[in-house]
Amino acid sequence: MSCNQSDKSYKLGSLPGARAPLALSYVPMQDSAAPAYEPSEALERGTLFPGLDLPFMNVVNENVPDVPTAELMAIDFVTDELELYLDTHAADREAFQLYQSFLALKEEAHRRYAEAYGPICQRDQLGSDAYTWLRDPWPWDYPVREER
Repeated sequence: MSCNQSDKSYKLGSLPGARAPLALSYVPMQDSAAPAYEPSEALERGTLFPGLDLPFMNVVNENVPDVPTAELMAIDFVTDELELYLDTHAADREAFQLYQSFLALKEEAHRRYAEAYGPICQRDQLGSDAYTWLRDPWPWDYPVREER
């Protein structure tokens, strides 16, 4: 396929019933990590940082479900948020120390979960005597509570 210099259609996107020029998005740089929500509130709000708290259609998440994986979900959420922040603020030592502490919590919570419920990722099978990956119940197969 040859490039036709006069054909600029590659610069156009599609909208229903019309063609519009493509656009570039702009995301402003986050200033700092402080202040930060407490982990439980951050999980409900969908962000660790109040400055980024922009709930979709003003809907805030419900509390974390009471399932065996809830602690892992919460710790993973906080480590992911800190990781995203550190991607653009690598020199922030306080945020990095917080990140390190949550990585340690994540490792400990993961170990406790695997001991109690079985493997949650492939590396949990390392050194096992038998293949237990398919042992029921799966982490998401928690019993449904009856309404009272």
